[in-house]
Amino acid sequence: MKVEDLKTIDLNRLTRKSYGDDETLERRVAEILKRIQEDGDEGIFQMTEEFDHVNLRQSGLRVTEEEIQGAYRDVGEDFLEALRTAKRNIFSFHEKQKRTSWLEPNLDGSMLGQLLLPLKRVGIYVPGGTASYPSSVLMNALPAVVAGVDEIVMVSPPRADGTLLPEVLVAAAEAGVTEVYKVGGAQAIAALAYGTEMISPVDKITGPGNIYVTLAKKQVFGTVDIDMLAGPSEILILVDESGSPEELAADLLSQAEHDRLASAILVSPSRRLLEETISEVERQLEELPRAEIARASWETYGAAILVADLQEGMDLANKIAPEHFELVVQDPYSWLGKVRNVGAVFLGRYSPEPVGDYFAGPNHVLPTGGTARFYSPLNVDTFMKKVSVIGYSEAALKRDAKQIALLARSEGLEAHARAVEVRFK
Repeated sequence: MKVEDLKTIDLNRLTRKSYGDDETLERRVAEILKRIQEDGDEGIFQMTEEFDHVNLRQSGLRVTEEEIQGAYRDVGEDFLEALRTAKRNIFSFHEKQKRTSWLEPNLDGSMLGQLLLPLKRVGIYVPGGTASYPSSVLMNALPAVVAGVDEIVMVSPPRADGTLLPEVLVAAAEAGVTEVYKVGGAQAIAALAYGTEMISPVDKITGPGNIYVTLAKKQVFGTVDIDMLAGPSEILILVDESGSPEELAADLLSQAEHDRLASAILVSPSRRLLEETISEVERQLEELPRAEIARASWETYGAAILVADLQEGMDLANKIAPEHFELVVQDPYSWLGKVRNVGAVFLGRYSPEPVGDYFAGPNHVLPTGGTARFYSPLNVDTFMKKVSVIGYSEAALKRDAKQIALLARSEGLEAHARAVEVRFK
């Protein structure tokens, strides 16, 4: 790794990640979806045995109350206290997002308004595999609870013994999840979208997963709604001379350890700081349990970019539109008004990215791959829908009838015009 500048850096390398032969993966995912549609639970049993080497006929597809109570016995009190504090923070933050229905009467007797209604049944996907994510349970389920969703269904890949991690099960119970199933991958998305004998279909699917999960969400969109197409984790840190190489390296690696495809980018007008942080990353890599993953991420999608000044760095951040954006500068609040395209912004030295991942309250399910240009973090509105309300009076319709009919006929829709005029013959 060496310091690069904007003239030499290949931004495509940092923002356009390849998953390999996408057409082949798309076809494979489509086959999995079709198989679940046709075979239902039997397809889940067979594919879980094939992909995860777990016999769900023995261990059970749905998590039982006994398993949840056993999970509580397996976790420590310190974990439970931390989880419950995080839950309170997340719930409190999302409560402030909730909006209400409104109706507005007019003097002519008409009534216009909007109903905000919760979805009835949603599915949340919680990844398994190389790491466990009780925090993802809270981040996906609690906004749905605040929205008023009746049924929250969680799916997650089982471990080799046919169980889910106790921390994940406890998080599900604490967050208000109503059903938990031990299934992952594209087959889990298919079950949520189309339903099986045991799993009833949902209205919306949220939560990140691997490429199979992401492509499955893409393909079932329209049958159900989805939150977003989540890609690998990203962090971009804009830092001035005041930054600490040791702290910056730790922050960069906090995302690099997620995934070999994760992106960790450091931007600064200080060449000295960039060079010292590169050296510090190498030193810290020697100590990380997930060093192999983090090193692959850092060497392939990492970067240390020299800019002329902080404004040029801010412009670059808004162009890349990273998932996580750390603003480690003196008086970071003075720069907040210049932030445009990021998933979440972390202000100052004492706001490292893991604060947002686990504890502060804002949601950690964030747009990736440049989609922060137009997507928002997961929020309460994700789990609600809006219904328009139109109640015209006779006087209001009589007043507007001529103009409504004129507009209808301008579009060649005579029946539309007559549907208004017939009321005043």
